[in-house]
This record gives sequence, C-alpha cells and structure tokens, in this order.
Amino acid sequence: MDQANRLSQDEEQYDEGACSVIDSLDQIGSQWRLIVLHDLQDGEKRFNELKRSTEASSRTLSRVLDYLQETEFVTRRVEEDAPIATYYTLTEKGQSLCPVFDEIEAWSDEWL
Repeated sequence: MDQANRLSQDEEQYDEGACSVIDSLDQIGSQWRLIVLHDLQDGEKRFNELKRSTEASSRTLSRVLDYLQETEFVTRRVEEDAPIATYYTLTEKGQSLCPVFDEIEAWSDEWL
C-alpha cells in the first residue's frame, strides 16, 4: 500500500472515530479562545481587563470575543454611562468548561 492510500485511510478512521473531539476543538481549540475562556472563569471582566490579562491585541481580542459570543460561550453587556464600558462573562455553556480547565491544570502539574 502506498503512502497516499495509507494517509487517506488514516484520515477516514480519524474523522469517523473522533468526530465529537474534533467538533469541540473546532469551537474552543484556538490559543486565544482558550486563554479568554480560562480568564473569564474568575468572573465578569471589561474588554481592557481582558486585553491586559491575556496580552492579546485589540483586534485579536475583538475577533475572539465576537466568535465566543456567536457560539454562545460568552455574553456581552454594555453600560452606556460615561465612560461606556463593555463587560464579558461566561454563559452556562462557557462555565461548563471550568472542570475541563481544572483537569488540564491537574494533568499539567503532573506531567509537564
């Protein structure tokens, strides 16, 4: 069997067997998404607080937060009082990842 056929078969088995894992990683798997989700575990934060704590550029953070809102991991609240402030918090879906982060941290402490 040549390498191209073997690779094709491996891809088929991988896609069929790990579909839910792949789907999950598609939604939360980018570095910045994980950092923002992890950072919001501590509670509601303003955009500038997230920018400082994550060290993401404004553009990157805006894109990540927009995506996390679209996929219902994060909610956005705007206070119109001067100065205008935008706050972000985890939704129930986002909060459900907290135990996953705890497990990753425990694994990291043991193995890294």
